[in-house]
Amino acid sequence: MTPLDTFPITKKWPARHPERLQLYSLPTPNGVKASIMLEETGLPFEAHLVSFESNDQLSPAFLSLNPNNKIPAIIDPDGPGGRPLALFESGAILIYLAEKTGRFLSADPAARYETLQWLMFQMGGVGPMFGQFGFFHKFAGKDFEDKRPRDRYLNETRRLLAVLNQRMAGRDWIMGQDYTIADIAIWPWLRTLVGFYGASEQVGFSEFTELPRVLAAFEQRPAVQRGLNIPPRS
Repeated sequence: MTPLDTFPITKKWPARHPERLQLYSLPTPNGVKASIMLEETGLPFEAHLVSFESNDQLSPAFLSLNPNNKIPAIIDPDGPGGRPLALFESGAILIYLAEKTGRFLSADPAARYETLQWLMFQMGGVGPMFGQFGFFHKFAGKDFEDKRPRDRYLNETRRLLAVLNQRMAGRDWIMGQDYTIADIAIWPWLRTLVGFYGASEQVGFSEFTELPRVLAAFEQRPAVQRGLNIPPRS
């Protein structure tokens, strides 16, 4: 019996390589945070597609790993102390993988906490606001005569873009020259806002002159290009 056999999720998604870190995900803005980080660090991993079309995220197998039924989630068979570790929440996964590999999160306490500050900026602001505005803009806006909910999210999205734009003036990455987990968390959401949601014109993206430059640099990274398509959609 391998250490992974004790996790019910492996009955639905069997591990072909149980010695590798197991990723349960979908290439959404939150999902690709984990896959990009894994590609950037070079950790061996095995990816399993959690299909929203078939409600995999609501299956008992997936809920046994993440009771909050959100992707991504991981099992590391070689966790702390050599024991398997199951983990959900993309921000927690990024921090864990950074500490496991010693990469993309500074060991200097001041730089570390500043990086975590920007990671939390994404978790608490960028992701929820961009996602809600994208929902109203791309999917549900036409169904609501009252535009106040949409406008609330639009205004907050623009405010967050302005914060990011100011931060990136004269910087390569969120932390300056150093590429960190804050970048891995933030830029997939910006990519989704102007790409998948098609909201570039609505949010006035051209006004934020620093952001297209940084987004282009992010998208050009080979690990990012690979991670954006992991796991492949069926």
